[in-house]
Amino acid sequence: MSLKKSILVIIVVLLIDQISKIYIKTNFSLHEEVPVFSWFRIVFVENKGMAWGFELPGNYGKLVLTLFRLVAITGIGYWLYDSVRKNSPKILTFCIALIFAGAFGNIIDSIFYGLIFDASTTTQIAQFMPEAGGYESVFYGKVVDMIQFTFYDDILPEWIPFWGGKHFSFFDPVFNVADSAISIGVFLLLVFNKKAFPKKEEA
Repeated sequence: MSLKKSILVIIVVLLIDQISKIYIKTNFSLHEEVPVFSWFRIVFVENKGMAWGFELPGNYGKLVLTLFRLVAITGIGYWLYDSVRKNSPKILTFCIALIFAGAFGNIIDSIFYGLIFDASTTTQIAQFMPEAGGYESVFYGKVVDMIQFTFYDDILPEWIPFWGGKHFSFFDPVFNVADSAISIGVFLLLVFNKKAFPKKEEA
């Protein structure tokens, strides 16, 4: 896949990611949710850490994580450039572009959202570019998440050993488009591993 097509993939993912985040941030109060289907809902949450809500403790943890993301995306960017330069398989270049776009999308939140939005609370919808300034300094922004697929949320049948009769929910994490891009990119690399990393034929 050419560099132009790779950049197009990145731009499309970033636009969808940032438009969805800005819409949620400026139209939803924190933890507000809208059911779409029984197994799919839009839920506005924020996290200071990694994908799926994991985070390092304390303010220094957040700073270290943001700096690590910057270093990581530099490496991913070089990997993408090198793959295009070497005319690597299209599936490999496409997956790297997805991973780069996802990582970059969440970096934008971490670096800038604290500066350009005021705080979201359960009673307040954030404003874009508030006169009083943002809710945090540079590098300390929170990542906006909004997608939740809960495929099962009920009492398990009594016949199931150990867990029968207990409440169980499957796949509770709330995520965003950027997280999805990273996950899809990694998943495709695993599924199409042989195509993405073909072995050189022996002379």
